[in-house]
Amino acid sequence: MWGPEGLDEVEAELLGPPEELKGRDVLEIGAGAAQCSRWLAAQGARPVALDLSHRQLQHALRIGGSFPLVCADASALPFADGSFDLACSAYGALPFVADPVTVLREVRRVLRPGGRFVFSVTHPLRWALPDEPGPEGLTVSSSYFDRTPYVEQGDDGDAVYVEHHRTLGDRVRDIVAAGLRLVDLVEPEWPAWNTAEWGGWSPLRGNLIPGTAIFVCERD
Repeated sequence: MWGPEGLDEVEAELLGPPEELKGRDVLEIGAGAAQCSRWLAAQGARPVALDLSHRQLQHALRIGGSFPLVCADASALPFADGSFDLACSAYGALPFVADPVTVLREVRRVLRPGGRFVFSVTHPLRWALPDEPGPEGLTVSSSYFDRTPYVEQGDDGDAVYVEHHRTLGDRVRDIVAAGLRLVDLVEPEWPAWNTAEWGGWSPLRGNLIPGTAIFVCERD
């Protein structure tokens, strides 16, 4: 799944036709419990699941899968140049780093010439709206151009969650600055079958405004 709308890779083929994934080396960045890597492995690809969170990778290990799990920072990928044919990230890593260009440059470095990187993030438009699924979530409450990070703090005052806002233009410029080529920007529509409502996600909002932005990039 590329996002809460329910667009899956079988339907989208953003990494390429499923039959062409067999034997491909694929890096999943911000893998969490490695759901995408398990799907890729089932298609015959050779995935590597990377995440900064050791606890998330423990979940991946518990669930199982015959592919490597790597605990590392996406800003300093521990792989040689040109190690992968493809890379992907579904709501992983990029929203949570202050310097996304560094991550994108690292991805470009580890991709082989002609390699593709596909990543999804919350659509930047959502930043200006309350995180509510009902009508109150349809009124602009803050500036789309305010790039102040969203921070949650623990009882000791330390940050326990940080998410950085980038406008749509920022994302495009970041991709170009990293030396990648943007070949597609996918904004999935909310499908009629998806009746789920949670957090700021709902059919009401999904039918009116985009919730996910998927960037399809290639290395020349």
